[in-house]
Amino acid sequence: MVSVGEFVFTRGSLRLSASSFGDENNPPVLLLHGAGQTRHSWRRAAEALAKDGWYAVALDARGHGDSDWAPDSDYSIDSLIDDLRFVVSQMRRPPALVGASLGGITALLAEGESDDSLFQALVLVDITPRIDRGGVERIIAFMRAHGDGFDSIESAAAAVEEYQPQRRNSQTLDGLRKNLRQRDGRYYWHWDPDLLDHISELDIESADRMKAAARRLSLPTLLVHGKMSDIVSDDTATEFLSLVPHAKYINVKDAAHMVAGDSNDRFNCAVQKFLSEV
Repeated sequence: MVSVGEFVFTRGSLRLSASSFGDENNPPVLLLHGAGQTRHSWRRAAEALAKDGWYAVALDARGHGDSDWAPDSDYSIDSLIDDLRFVVSQMRRPPALVGASLGGITALLAEGESDDSLFQALVLVDITPRIDRGGVERIIAFMRAHGDGFDSIESAAAAVEEYQPQRRNSQTLDGLRKNLRQRDGRYYWHWDPDLLDHISELDIESADRMKAAARRLSLPTLLVHGKMSDIVSDDTATEFLSLVPHAKYINVKDAAHMVAGDSNDRFNCAVQKFLSEV
């Protein structure tokens, strides 16, 4: 049985919620979700890592899940980086970092722009400096489409299945409930709508910055790419590997952008194998 804890990192007036899995004396690994997700998207991966001898910490980014919404609606990438650096500073020792999508962008820039390494190792989940604009617009369209909420959890599940047909029937209603808030008899996504304005500009503003950060990476690095992704392509993955020649790479053929959810067992095995070699 994996021990699970819930706690909060407090940065000034901002509270960032987290879940921990395993023995806190084990080597730490910090898990960062993508835009519109919550720390609960990592649960199966975190449990697998804990059973493998890691202390896994899954964090809710500002404006997501049970973390506070930014009072000034500041969801800039620099604010997310500052949050990450603060969280790492509160941990007993530098963690390995697993970042998906927006979480991966945050981690890549934080590490690549730091004078001293923040992490022991870095796993980027379906994110590279150059990403497909069409895929980003599809994500944003889905996130904007349900601003008025859902009348039931089943309605939310139907919307997710339409958006991600490869995940059909893979998510339980209990799991989906953790990504929703109930208000006035309706269910709303568990994130601040104001963050969408920052996400819509991120790939345009940050591509060159991410390339520069990638060139500076010297720590063990793994890129996990979902073959069916509409965000990362074979070409952009190859470009990343040219920027980070020492990086390892795995292409998960039966997964799209949300690799950990689409092919959880293969994802877990790849990450566990990589981290065991670090």
